[in-house]
Amino acid sequence: MVRIQRRKLLASCLCVTATVFLLVTLQVVVELGKFERKKFETSTLNDRHAQMEEEPVHLHPFLKGEGLTLNRKETLAADSYPVMLWWSPLTGETGRLGQCGADTCFFTINRTYLHHHRTKAFLFYGTDFNIDSLPLPRKAHHDWALFHEESPKNNYKLFHQPVITLFNYTATFSRHSHLPLTTQYLEGTEVLKSLRYLVPLQSKNNLRKSLAPLVYVQSDCDPPSDRDSYVRELMTYIEVDSYGECLRNKALPQQLNGPASMDAGDFYRILAQYKFILAFENAVCDDYITEKFWRPLKLGVVPVYYGSPSIADWLPSNRSAILVSEFSHPRELARYIRQLDHDDRLYQAYIEWKLKGEISNQRLLSALRERKWGVQDIKQDNYIDAFECMVCTKVWDNIRLQEKVSKSRFGREVLGWPS
Repeated sequence: MVRIQRRKLLASCLCVTATVFLLVTLQVVVELGKFERKKFETSTLNDRHAQMEEEPVHLHPFLKGEGLTLNRKETLAADSYPVMLWWSPLTGETGRLGQCGADTCFFTINRTYLHHHRTKAFLFYGTDFNIDSLPLPRKAHHDWALFHEESPKNNYKLFHQPVITLFNYTATFSRHSHLPLTTQYLEGTEVLKSLRYLVPLQSKNNLRKSLAPLVYVQSDCDPPSDRDSYVRELMTYIEVDSYGECLRNKALPQQLNGPASMDAGDFYRILAQYKFILAFENAVCDDYITEKFWRPLKLGVVPVYYGSPSIADWLPSNRSAILVSEFSHPRELARYIRQLDHDDRLYQAYIEWKLKGEISNQRLLSALRERKWGVQDIKQDNYIDAFECMVCTKVWDNIRLQEKVSKSRFGREVLGWPS
């Protein structure tokens, strides 16, 4: 009997032990499962993160807008990097990682990021800037950046002190911008030195039998600079061939009618036959210089320039353009042009720099050499890419500075030093 009881007791102990063993084993399996699942999720997140970095998407500045539904990839990117929100939908991109040297930022036009914790900067395009639609209230850690390549004629509000000072960073035609666009219409020094379209002076003298000494091509009539009024007055003192809609007295060939033809080789060849081109800007602002100035220089024609008061700072050489501002009246300007027209030696002095391929203006050379973007060059970033990266780098500089200050304060507190 005793033996039977001992066997029952032993069996009970074995059952209890087996039960405990099974419970422990089950708990271990559950915990291992949790660990492996967490490990898998972390691995998947890292793989996706790495994939995003390996697959950069290049900027297409004028891409049409797409739907604003965020995918998983965009959400992960926005949670990992500073968010640059284009308040103006210039790029049309709902989400893209941009690599700017060692810095990475997430660029988007999706306004749902307005209150996102990683949104650091708002990017504005000047043409679309509207003071009645701004991301307000503005937070202390939000930087505002303006990209505006146009003149004040395009959006006059931006050139009032209370408005322009809203922006931490700017990219405008002004040399004082964080990213100056003063040379935005000039590809480089080689096009200035090029003799591709140059017509020899003797040929130009022969062409004077059928052509005026001056040519004017404008289709944006009566702009703020009031250039048409000046040219109209000038026409009473000297002959001007005018091909555009403004003051037109001569017709271009049919195939050259339209804005697209302004960069056509055939159009260039027509202009290159003239001795002088009236290069008048639509607005008079320091450093606002357009193709109207650079085009004559590229073609080997002397520009008669009216526009930027600071144009002398950007001339290829001291004697490469005739500046309207140096003449008290259109009558005096006409007299000087007639003098050059009849004196080959005096005229040749204005194109000597081009014939020799010598650009003496160090400011111009430095600006072209140091700018971080290209003009009509697929091998270089465009100026919108450069603007985005400029803001991205500035934001990261601020982040690193804040981290440095925080570490410094923490160190002082640990050591008991006064901050």
